[in-house]
Amino acid sequence: MRLFHRQFVIVIMMTHEYDYVVIGSGIAGMSFALKVAAAGRVALICKTTLDEANTALAQGGVASVTNLEVDDFEKHIHDTMVAGDWLSDPVAVEKVVKGAPDQIRELIGWGVDFDKKDDGSFDLHREGGHSEFRILHHADNTGFEIQESLIEAVRRNPNIDVYEHHFAIEIITQHHLGKIVTRRTPDITCYGAYVLDINTGNVDTFLAKVTVMATGGVGAVYQTTTNPLVATGDGIAMVYRAKGTVQDMEFIQFHPTALFHPGDRPSFLITEAMRGYGAVLRNLKGEEFMHKYDPRLSLAPRDIVARAIDSEMKLNGDDHVYLDVTHKDPEETKKHFPNIYRHCLELGIDITKDYIPVAPAAHYLCGGIKVDTNGESSIKHLYALGECSCTGLHGGNRLASNSLIEAVVYADAAARHASEAIRHIAIRHDVPAWNDEGTRHPEEMVLITQSIREVGQIMGAYVGIVRSNLRLDRAWNRLDILYEETEKLFKCSKASREICELRNIINVGYLIMRQAKERKESRGLHYTLDYPPVKKD
Repeated sequence: MRLFHRQFVIVIMMTHEYDYVVIGSGIAGMSFALKVAAAGRVALICKTTLDEANTALAQGGVASVTNLEVDDFEKHIHDTMVAGDWLSDPVAVEKVVKGAPDQIRELIGWGVDFDKKDDGSFDLHREGGHSEFRILHHADNTGFEIQESLIEAVRRNPNIDVYEHHFAIEIITQHHLGKIVTRRTPDITCYGAYVLDINTGNVDTFLAKVTVMATGGVGAVYQTTTNPLVATGDGIAMVYRAKGTVQDMEFIQFHPTALFHPGDRPSFLITEAMRGYGAVLRNLKGEEFMHKYDPRLSLAPRDIVARAIDSEMKLNGDDHVYLDVTHKDPEETKKHFPNIYRHCLELGIDITKDYIPVAPAAHYLCGGIKVDTNGESSIKHLYALGECSCTGLHGGNRLASNSLIEAVVYADAAARHASEAIRHIAIRHDVPAWNDEGTRHPEEMVLITQSIREVGQIMGAYVGIVRSNLRLDRAWNRLDILYEETEKLFKCSKASREICELRNIINVGYLIMRQAKERKESRGLHYTLDYPPVKKD
């Protein structure tokens, strides 16, 4: 503990030591924490509360081969490669697909209750891009069921200390010890993280043998998103600033069917499972249109469906389309999608009788912090799991419901590797406290709020579903101005969640835009007017 006296206020800087510091509390972070808790002490850092994570909003389910009478690993592997536009890493794909059944059993052991039929077999769904019914689910709130089960297990574990309302600002590397670190430094090493206690405003030092990034996605970088607004790409931005490798950021998946209800942020998700159930897309004239874009109709992969909807909206000058499930049995619809039915009904939409207004929204990041098959990043002793990581599984486009299973398969691999690694790692004790000498200006919050809104508008207008060199150049110029302004503000401000999140979304927006500029082709989720897609036989 170090005491700093400034303006008659005593600022207490705490230092915490753990075997593992896990930043993020979704399925990836919590499952890793549970798996390593027997091997050491764990700090679980959560910038809001344990229940506010992308995991809790995942409606669809978890993809895994379970019905061996009709399905097999090779089918799931092939579906994943096709959806990823053959950019997926075959090693990562095989690892996740073949490792899925064991992790499903572990989730069930933690209390996750997947829906079953009367005969006791799993009630499997089928979603876009899947050749078979292989999606395990819990009604239409699978993510919430998983999150609640993991939270209960974490709360019971005496070796896991949960730090809610704590926000990681930076990871600690040699840079903070006064050494020069560049992207060519061969052995950048992570020693923990500087973490803001949001309740007190103090920045504490968390030292660890192993640090894990599980900070989720980047949806809040866009004005329209299905992600919780905590999804500001914090882990990715921190690793990038620490000179770690970040890859495939251009591949942003826009969910085709977010509920169109102006003013909502985030947008309410209408799960892809509804299209697997039989719902069809229509334009505002009531006409089906997917036959013009893909023979798989409404069950085509998400990138194709999102572009088709975007095209229909632009052709007709509309701001949304419809999803129609009125031809299905009303009681069955209510049974399968109770939360969607309830939410829409509150807005005056009876989905058993009315078309559902929908439009695409930023939903999932297929790239992120580059990791190996053990989940370890290019920075030593730093792992990345879940949506903030780039394992290679998704390639150019994520296959529906592959993300939750990827998180637990890689959490398992990272836990095994890290549990062995900590035997040979010592905690670094010569780390200085965070320099907290900034002051807060009265106009700071106004500037931050305006800048966050401006970033969202820039990303939506110029780095959205359809891109071009001109649009990306405009994004570059506008983000560069915001970057310079924000860095000046950060240097003279006391650390706060607001200024740090603004800094992170600008860093992440820049990475998405820059890596989109570097890809000179239309591939997967990256579609550019300057490089039309090559027609495939």
